Amino acid sequence: MDSKNSTNRFGDYSKKGEYHRNIDINWIYYPIYRAKINYLKKIFKSFRKNSRVLDIGCGEGVFVDYLIKEGFDASGLDLNYSSDTVTLGNIKSTNFKNNYFDIILILDVLEHMNILEQEMALLETRRILKPNGVAIISVPNLAHFSSRLSFLITGKLLRTSTITRHPGDRPFAEFKEMISRFFIIEKIKGLFPTFPVTLYLTTKKPSLMVGWHDYLNSINFPVGWCFLNIFICYKRNTFE
Repeated sequence: MDSKNSTNRFGDYSKKGEYHRNIDINWIYYPIYRAKINYLKKIFKSFRKNSRVLDIGCGEGVFVDYLIKEGFDASGLDLNYSSDTVTLGNIKSTNFKNNYFDIILILDVLEHMNILEQEMALLETRRILKPNGVAIISVPNLAHFSSRLSFLITGKLLRTSTITRHPGDRPFAEFKEMISRFFIIEKIKGLFPTFPVTLYLTTKKPSLMVGWHDYLNSINFPVGWCFLNIFICYKRNTFE
């Protein structure tokens, strides 16, 4: 099914168009976006085809389209975009039945929400995920390596984006503690350890740093040093 038919765009998508589908290799987040998608493709090789998958906050549904081609029963939900495969909706309150999905993706979504709303989103995700279902959650880390150095020297953390775009920025440990109240965390993968020279060069010429990021991401640096963390979780049947 072609998700580019019957589209509706709001927010950033009304201004920028389908910028994930037509990606700019010199977009500052391009190396980390590419690494995240490649890592997710590896993860999905171990999942059963025909699994019912929901990608929440999926934007134009680029990864939804990939999953459909790979044989998954995939669909998307987004606040600012709709198409044949993406439904317009809010993560805090969906119309899906209880225990409906085998796998749910929440990729780079929680940081866009107010901190007080993030638990509402996780509670709703837990409701619509099947028992023993898998939740894959990616979030940026406010206390990545260069941010810690900045705080040590200047007293200021390096935010992962502007405060208006990422009002829900949190350090890795805070996200981990919150997520663990709703899900059993099986694995955490850190991407893009922000060593100062690497971070500086990435902001100047992202496309030239892709190979270097691939190398760094192949090393298991402490997840707290990394810009992005991907949590692989199972539904917690009881709250702690």
